[in-house]
Amino acid sequence: MLEKFLKQTSFQDNEDYREHLEFIVPERFNFAYDVMDAWAEECPDALALWWVNDKGDNRRISFGEMKELTDRTAAYFSSLGIGSGDMVMLILKRRLEFWLSVLALHKIGAITIPATHMLTSKDIVYRNRKAHIKAIVCVGDTYVLEQVEKASQQYAVNQILVSVGPEVPAGYHDWHAEWKDVPLPLNLQRVSGGTDTMLAYFTSGTSGEPKLVAHDYLYALGHLTTGVFWHHLHPGSIHLTVADTGWGKAAWGKLYGHWIAGAAVFVYDQERFDACRMMEAIERYRITSFCAPPTVYRFMVHEDMSRYDLSSLEHCTTAGEALNASVFDKFKAATGLSLYEGFGQTETTMTLGTMPWVTPKPGSMGLPNPQYDIDLIKPDGTSCQNGEQGEIIVRTDNVIPMGLFKGYYGDDALTRQVWHDGVYHTGDLAWRDEDGYYWFVGRTDDVIKSSGYRIGPFEVESALMTHPSVVECAVTGVPDPFRGHVVKATIVLKQEWKDKAGDGLVKELQEHVKKETAPYKYPRIVEFVEELPKTISGKIRRVEIRQQDESSYKDV
Repeated sequence: MLEKFLKQTSFQDNEDYREHLEFIVPERFNFAYDVMDAWAEECPDALALWWVNDKGDNRRISFGEMKELTDRTAAYFSSLGIGSGDMVMLILKRRLEFWLSVLALHKIGAITIPATHMLTSKDIVYRNRKAHIKAIVCVGDTYVLEQVEKASQQYAVNQILVSVGPEVPAGYHDWHAEWKDVPLPLNLQRVSGGTDTMLAYFTSGTSGEPKLVAHDYLYALGHLTTGVFWHHLHPGSIHLTVADTGWGKAAWGKLYGHWIAGAAVFVYDQERFDACRMMEAIERYRITSFCAPPTVYRFMVHEDMSRYDLSSLEHCTTAGEALNASVFDKFKAATGLSLYEGFGQTETTMTLGTMPWVTPKPGSMGLPNPQYDIDLIKPDGTSCQNGEQGEIIVRTDNVIPMGLFKGYYGDDALTRQVWHDGVYHTGDLAWRDEDGYYWFVGRTDDVIKSSGYRIGPFEVESALMTHPSVVECAVTGVPDPFRGHVVKATIVLKQEWKDKAGDGLVKELQEHVKKETAPYKYPRIVEFVEELPKTISGKIRRVEIRQQDESSYKDV
């Protein structure tokens, strides 16, 4: 399979990878036909998807069966009036129907909009107005159905509504009652591919209203490097990624690159994350490849990992936030495996990462993926030297890399703000060490300018998180008449530390930060709170904290 899409399919080291990574791009590439149906023809009995839930249900699906199921789903959607170019929102958690729907929509040329089950009616109305959604396919959970119903009352449009159960309200199509009776199409024909729009994700909205990120069909091919190289997958691999299907990370770990590699995607349909049950699943189902945010690994190493047989694991990866060195060390001590970090955005595939042939540096974003022309620039547009802080950019004047978004759907002006003059501006700040590894600093909007210093919140947050009292924290700047801004830490304490909240603990945390990082970066203001403001994806909204503080400290 790889020979169809790469001129060289294996690499010895990073220099070899950087010099010889070259894609072969089929005309009108469509993942559902060119990868999934191709595997169904070549290896129909090979395992494609293994779905289990926390109730003990278990379903193994081969590539051959996957073709039959997705063909039927494509026929079903067509029978409902869904066709090429139509926007279809999927609110399906980790239900099997999510994978059938995504591939079926690719086959008929409809545009997939994955969405989290945590959306409120307000969120759904906003998405309807932004994307003109023709159909919603959702789980039949009480909360989800209530939000969809409330939204429909505010957004007057005749929408196709499909429930996969267990509840199927009046006015909804019943997937399981209708799907099985739809005749299979004799010969599905691709109507979309290549640079046509395939998929669109709403961003988390950490710094404003969520943006609708549009990707073409080549986005799926762009994830080849994610699955084949970063996740280090091959035929026979069984890969588990911990991620909600409503967010872009699902494309990194539950679709595309894994199937190009011929690996099996393992889905653990768990209603609530539990580290022990996750390790039990790894042991029981002999998972070979695992990816999760650092927070998940942090929960795992806090348990007695010796109780679980994790010997089936061959390779483990992490993304979403920087990895604490202590978590890296504890996991390696328990399993013998290093953790390989990766970095990207909803607008991209993996842009930076630690590939299997690279020695990990815990907390680093890794090295540039040669699929992207990466640089660090200063505010004046010149390139940074090693050790200098700057914005991560992607140069596109020579070639637009596969995996980079098409733009923000319906908003050319917003697209031009971040992508102009042959440069895509990520808005992420980092610095590069002498070995070429990148280290995350924060978002450009989050940088604190204090007494002539530029302080990235991430480093201060990382220092605070090493203190035993801290559950989570957010670092922001507040106005100061003398320094411009000063560093403030908003902290959620562990339960056993909450009665110690006061001047003594504030002083202790300040001194702790001075020892962990440059002393001038310590938080001069510390506030203890019960919870931090967050998006529905769980990302901290620092912008909300800043807005509150600008009002509170404007007269200081």
